[in-house]
Amino acid sequence: VCVRCVSVSLVLVCVVVLVCVVVLVCVVVLVCPLCYCKLLVVTVATKETDGFKRFFRSAKHLNYTVKVLGEGEKWKSGDYMSAPGGGQKVRLLKAALEEMTDGDKIILFIDSYDVVFASGPKELLKKFQQARHKVVFSSESLIWPDRHLEDKHPHVVEGNRFLGSGGFIGYLPNIKEMVSDWTGEDNDSDQLFFTKIYIDPVKRKSTNITLDSKCRLFQNLHGALDEVVLKFEDGRVRARNVLYDTLPVVIHGNGPTKINYLGNYIPNTWTFEMGCTVCHKDLHPLSEYPLVAIGIFIQQPTPFVGVFFERLLKLQYPKHRLKLFISNQEAHHEGQISSFLKDHGSLYQEVKLVGPEEEMDPPASRNLGVDMCRKDKHCDYFFLLDIDVVLENENTLQILIQQNLPIVAPMITRVGRLWSNFWGALSADGYYARSEDYVDIVQGRRVGVWNVPYVSSVFLVKASLLRAELSDYELFTSTLLDPDMAYCHNVRSKVSQRKHQEYLTCCESFLQEVFMYVTNMQTFGRILSTENYQMSHLHNDLWQIFENPVDWQKRYIHENYTLIMKDKLIETPCPDVYWFPIFSDVACDHIVEEMEHFGRWSGGNTTDARIQGGYENVPTIDIHMNQINFEKEWQKFLLEYIAPITEKMYPGYYTKFELAFVVRYKPDEQPSLRPHHDASTFTINVALNQVGRDYQGGGCRFLRYDCSVDAPRKGWTLLHPGRLTHYHEGLPTTAGVRYIAVSFVDP
Repeated sequence: VCVRCVSVSLVLVCVVVLVCVVVLVCVVVLVCPLCYCKLLVVTVATKETDGFKRFFRSAKHLNYTVKVLGEGEKWKSGDYMSAPGGGQKVRLLKAALEEMTDGDKIILFIDSYDVVFASGPKELLKKFQQARHKVVFSSESLIWPDRHLEDKHPHVVEGNRFLGSGGFIGYLPNIKEMVSDWTGEDNDSDQLFFTKIYIDPVKRKSTNITLDSKCRLFQNLHGALDEVVLKFEDGRVRARNVLYDTLPVVIHGNGPTKINYLGNYIPNTWTFEMGCTVCHKDLHPLSEYPLVAIGIFIQQPTPFVGVFFERLLKLQYPKHRLKLFISNQEAHHEGQISSFLKDHGSLYQEVKLVGPEEEMDPPASRNLGVDMCRKDKHCDYFFLLDIDVVLENENTLQILIQQNLPIVAPMITRVGRLWSNFWGALSADGYYARSEDYVDIVQGRRVGVWNVPYVSSVFLVKASLLRAELSDYELFTSTLLDPDMAYCHNVRSKVSQRKHQEYLTCCESFLQEVFMYVTNMQTFGRILSTENYQMSHLHNDLWQIFENPVDWQKRYIHENYTLIMKDKLIETPCPDVYWFPIFSDVACDHIVEEMEHFGRWSGGNTTDARIQGGYENVPTIDIHMNQINFEKEWQKFLLEYIAPITEKMYPGYYTKFELAFVVRYKPDEQPSLRPHHDASTFTINVALNQVGRDYQGGGCRFLRYDCSVDAPRKGWTLLHPGRLTHYHEGLPTTAGVRYIAVSFVDP
């Protein structure tokens, strides 16, 4: 082989080897994952708030190393969403970086109070590496704080165009270079500082900055609510940007949205596999009972107020550890409150009553109630409870205290509707927005303890919170918002030092120190409808069968009614006569008292203008249901509670209401009723008071069968055919007064 050929071959081999080495180096540099031991998460947190705890929990779960700056410092950068601010963060970062020397170190600088991690360091570093820049900032679709700089921002092919300062990642030397020029004050704008570096072509190139335009690393929620949805993976949850089809690693709730409902899930707070993973952590054991001030607020006529106080008595909590503040601005309910306090007020450690004569509006009454607890150094909790709340869970107060949260509400809903006492999310202008999980939470398909931006009607607040972060007396006061919205805005914004007019245009506070929660871990109750509540009757609750059917049933239908079919509770005292419970004692009493209050009993004559034809063959002393405007309600009662039984007992016949009235029997007025047939296919006859106690005698005899029901039970109804077969008579009432409710039914 010639020497020349060998030399050429060696040269070619050397070239090939050199090319392979270069390619290999490039592959290593561009593809080899960065070691996450080089990653340091740096954040600023002057206080350990609920938001910081949530941030740190997500970081710890995903194995991030976090360095916290500014602990114990006073926050001087203001609310930099409504005005420029945030410079304190840059000062703290600059000082911290000066102590670092490792040129390979990668710094992730992010906010913490409104941030959670959705994935770990490995994915974060991989996406950072793929960006092929030394510093990558989060991006936004909205420009802040100087709109005049819009045209100076570089255009992007796809994605967000504007820089967001709440999150960026980069190599230590590059970030050092970037912040080295900072000479601003703590209340200067960090966003404006970084924006000016980015829009300067020379500085942008020198520092090697780019934006995460498609939200692969960072997801800022402000202006992007419609772009982000939850994505459930095996055992964890991600936020998916549907606009760019990306899975961001860092979720930042900047602006009024804050972290929104996403923080209830990401990274694994709630999953389909495990449910709520944190709901049973940090619970407060009740070895002894804290002192609780219960604020009860009555601002409008409300049904079932008497029942409300009955339930209050049943709360499983020592009465001597409870103080009551009752604000009643409705004169209609004074009697019910007075009766409760007379019988039970002495059980409580203290009772304060503010009546209608004070003419106190809702914000003022709430402010006064809260302040009663705030000023009492022994008060541990304030429990706000509106009068229209039906709190059926007797352990509610204990359950809420054990949650050990700053503000927590038991979830209650309105029957048959998706209305509840919380909002799942906020719109960009700070008002109600439905989160994608709202319906599932309300309907109990997702169970847990949920961080929410709004609660109302019933919630528990730590008194220590009222004395510190929420020390402003006028928590519920606003010229534009209702009391609950004003209160929740104050809580979210934590701006108790300023009047509402001053912060109304504020998107939200940077700090967001106070979190509100709602729990649906158990069933607690519901909220009444106060619409169409009339006060023209003696017992107005009787008319609530349409508006509040569940509460009407619990109040007025016999406790054993639901057992009628299941346990064969229907008795047959005479052939084809059926006897079963239908009304509670309270229902019977209210119907009787309502009729006596109306007082226009018929004369018992055969001439009766109230009925068609004007002639009554078998007259009674009675009042028709339509005379007290109870006809529609009575018909609803028949269809809901009588019809299912009549259709079973008399197959093929359906309940069609014809005539209903209450009959009164008295020895000196009309003691009995002669034998007769009813003008009906079948008749319903309900005993409204108790034989032996309210009257003597009475009853019903069926002549054809020589069978009598001599001792009708109060609240029970006789169901029997009216025409042809069941010729019957009313047996004499020998003492007292007997009342029955009669309905004629035709198919």
